[in-house]
Amino acid sequence: MSARQAGAKQTCRLHMVTWNVATAEPPCDVTSLLQLDSRQATDIYVIGLQEVSATPVRYISDLIMEDSWTHVLMDTLAPKGYVKVTSVRMQGLLILLFAKQAHIPYIRDVQTTYTRTGIYGYWGNKGGVSIRFSFYGHMLCFLNCHLAAHMNYALQRVDEFEYILDTQDFDVNNTPNVLDHKVVFWFGDLNFRISDHGMHFLRSSIEGGRYNLLWQKDQLTMMKKKEPLLQEFEEGPLQFKPTYKFDRFSETYDSSIQKTWFGFNGKKRKPAWTDRILWRIRPKVAEDDEEGSSTASLVDDDDEYPLKVAQDVYNCNMEYGVSDHKPVIGIFTLELRKKVERPLVSVAAEGVWSADDNALASYTIQEPFPASTYDWVGLYKTDFKSPLDYVAFTWAKDYEVPINDSVKVCMKGDDLPLLSGQYMLGYYSTNMQSIVGLSPTFVIQESKLAVLEGLVPEDINGLDK
Repeated sequence: MSARQAGAKQTCRLHMVTWNVATAEPPCDVTSLLQLDSRQATDIYVIGLQEVSATPVRYISDLIMEDSWTHVLMDTLAPKGYVKVTSVRMQGLLILLFAKQAHIPYIRDVQTTYTRTGIYGYWGNKGGVSIRFSFYGHMLCFLNCHLAAHMNYALQRVDEFEYILDTQDFDVNNTPNVLDHKVVFWFGDLNFRISDHGMHFLRSSIEGGRYNLLWQKDQLTMMKKKEPLLQEFEEGPLQFKPTYKFDRFSETYDSSIQKTWFGFNGKKRKPAWTDRILWRIRPKVAEDDEEGSSTASLVDDDDEYPLKVAQDVYNCNMEYGVSDHKPVIGIFTLELRKKVERPLVSVAAEGVWSADDNALASYTIQEPFPASTYDWVGLYKTDFKSPLDYVAFTWAKDYEVPINDSVKVCMKGDDLPLLSGQYMLGYYSTNMQSIVGLSPTFVIQESKLAVLEGLVPEDINGLDK
């Protein structure tokens, strides 16, 4: 079945997290945050963090090596079969995309970008980081923002959001801007507060679980009534405690004594739903819009290949106390009709693989795509963490390979592991910024060198020596 023929419907479970971590180190166990004990398996994780520690020395080291939060997430998710597809960081802002291995060849055209809004647009402590990609042919975009703080800056927060949307663009013909995507998820520490109510009323309403009494004074809810752009975004009901500001390692709202510049006691921070997850499905074009426009063609495509979004969970996780914010979790079901049914490239291991000899891999281009002289075939453990987490690699051919022609490439025996194990091959597309083909799992045989180097005991007459 070709990419343009009727595709099969499927549902995918999307798990999103937004958390202002307030420069804290990650907790050792993030199982609850990722709901790994749930009976329903997640297909995609998108995790947005704010205020990741970004001191100059720490930030430079994190650019060379992954930051501690990324390490914990990869170490937790990789054994469960999830791969970090990509991430982008701007000082303390970080967004990460993980997907189950089975989906990896269908996540294409991955691009990331960022926008600074702190200190007149020159500092990256505030702003937005985003990831866009094609998922089974559907264009998705995730935008993690950290907007201006404090009660009186609600309008500035909206202005910053609009500025981020105006300045972020992608090198993709049919979706050059954030709002061109079929679905946009906007999330992060948006910093909207609860206006007017006093501290006593706020806390008594929260303690009594009467959150609805606070909704009308939530600044984001109020701004949505005034701003047409915000009205295009949906959000689930706020049926959970405001997620800011807590004493660390507790469920007690801010009890600290704030000091002013002159040493006088200031006001405690009022609780607020600063941490939010919203989404927008691209609206249909009005009938009087120009026929034949790119937008109109996208909407026709929407009719043929619909994508539905349903939110199943919108809540905060009170278990974690490393930050003065509690993480917010949004779980969605994406119901979509696939536009593509097979990977761009099929990859396979040829013959017996062992470090004693050079090994052969083959690949076949199954659908046209912009290949590059920097494409490569990587050898991966079955629980690999990211496209760069390869054991060995070899360059793909540096000439144009005809569709459906099988091509063989060699991987040096010296680069292969000495011990036996389960592995797979992946074809990485530099232009797509993703793995566009994965081989079936295969076994690399134990090398004779492993015995010589004492990595395994020598077997003599059936006995280990």
